[in-house]
Amino acid sequence: MADVKLAVIYYSSTGNNHQMAKWAEESAKENGAEVKVVRAPELAPEEAIASNPGWKEHFEATKDVVPEATSEDLEWADAIIFSMPTRFGNLPAQMKQFIDMQGGLWGSGKTVNKVVSGMTSAANSHGGQEATILALYTSMMHWGAIIVPPGYSDESISTAGGNPYGTSVTQGEDGKMTEDVQEAVKHQAKRVLDIAARVKAGN
Repeated sequence: MADVKLAVIYYSSTGNNHQMAKWAEESAKENGAEVKVVRAPELAPEEAIASNPGWKEHFEATKDVVPEATSEDLEWADAIIFSMPTRFGNLPAQMKQFIDMQGGLWGSGKTVNKVVSGMTSAANSHGGQEATILALYTSMMHWGAIIVPPGYSDESISTAGGNPYGTSVTQGEDGKMTEDVQEAVKHQAKRVLDIAARVKAGN
């Protein structure tokens, strides 16, 4: 897996998906991959961010630290993990716009055979996690990407994260995760790298 390049692209308001992105980064580095963690550009107005203390705190903590995602990050990567909260059972506008802006890459065939996987969060356990990941995967089918869900390929999927589509987590009233999904995230990242290495070796 040493020659696999992984881009972890996330959007996070209060920090949960940022944390999952960091766990994916840790797993990738542990498995010898080259990795970038980048964030989808924020679209919300300052007033909306300021109205939520957790959102404002996380935005201020990361805006000058984590680079914004670009088309160049996608072109560079052999594999991509997307992590974002659900918004009414769908992708948040920030991630959707980033994906929608990749027409140039798609049109030139540069999204074909990218190995991709998705992770998400919601405020309750039936808040649209699976629908959000499936919405992401619909776009990835149009890209010609190779979708790699975790399935039930490791015990951590059943004991933490509990989602064969991709790791998902519930957010409590305090804005923090109510489940320990670290091992599920790390397994998902390792599985993505394994498949990406196989794809790359076959090219």
